[in-house]
Amino acid sequence: MMLSRVQQYLKQHISVLILIGMLSACVTINIYFPAASAQKVADEIIDDVWQLKEGEQDDAKKVSPDGEAESVGESQPKVTQ
Repeated sequence: MMLSRVQQYLKQHISVLILIGMLSACVTINIYFPAASAQKVADEIIDDVWQLKEGEQDDAKKVSPDGEAESVGESQPKVTQ
């Protein structure tokens, strides 16, 4: 008889603990980002990316002494006739 009371007591308390755990897992944390600051940072990132792409394009093409554009990776000599 004593064992059944202990078991009943534990079941009740474990049920309450599980319920509290489940409720606490449903908490949502909202973080506020000011729209103007987020837009400014996004614009800076986009500008940085465009500058990197422009820099890669500038590095990829060089102008030869005769005024023609050559690729940096071009390894074949020009054939003149």
